[in-house]
Amino acid sequence: MLIEEPNSHFAKPVLQAVRVLNLYACLGGNRYKWDEVANIEVTAVEYDAEIAKAYQERFPNDKVIVADAHQYLLDHYKEFDFIWSSPPCPSHSKIRITQRSRETFTPLYPDMKLYEEIIFLDNHFDGKYCVENVTPYYEPLIPAKKRGRHLYWTNFNLPNDLKERKLDGILCTMIDEHKKLEVFHDLKINANLGGYRDVLRNLVDYEAGKTIFQTALGIIERSNIKQNSLFGDGW
Repeated sequence: MLIEEPNSHFAKPVLQAVRVLNLYACLGGNRYKWDEVANIEVTAVEYDAEIAKAYQERFPNDKVIVADAHQYLLDHYKEFDFIWSSPPCPSHSKIRITQRSRETFTPLYPDMKLYEEIIFLDNHFDGKYCVENVTPYYEPLIPAKKRGRHLYWTNFNLPNDLKERKLDGILCTMIDEHKKLEVFHDLKINANLGGYRDVLRNLVDYEAGKTIFQTALGIIERSNIKQNSLFGDGW
């Protein structure tokens, strides 16, 4: 995002950091390559303190907050240019209705915070947003854009190809699954981290995260250029 010093037609453009909110940040699979796209100031919100600590070690320049991401969004959405939200997916996942799951898990209501955030962002947020989740076992209540294994709700058009990398093998049959996932996502986590396998499985591929952020940023920058040209003082 470019800005100019006030009251000077000869001022050189100054690169202003894009303010990004990364909700339910986990280990930052989506965020990994955002630094390659723009100068950014990232605020990451993660409820699990141990996961938040691992995120902070991976991204030491990000502001990491241990808090309820759903409430944080409501309280702070006006402070950001781009918001990414990945609400918890287990209550929506197709695995919930497999025969094995029916025998193992207690049935759950789908967590409607997912749709609360989509509706809220679409009607109240002036920037660009992306809400990500799994393909659910039911017909999505709000139409989404399906890319790979994930659904994305955005207020901008997504490319058909997110440049998402494919992981060889089916997760449930992979030998040394967590090691392969660590290599795939270019990270290493403590095996004592609670639910670390699920954490690794649920990460968005970093190339897809980069493509989505790059697409949103391009729209934000074009909008700023247009606005500056409309309201600039001229020569």
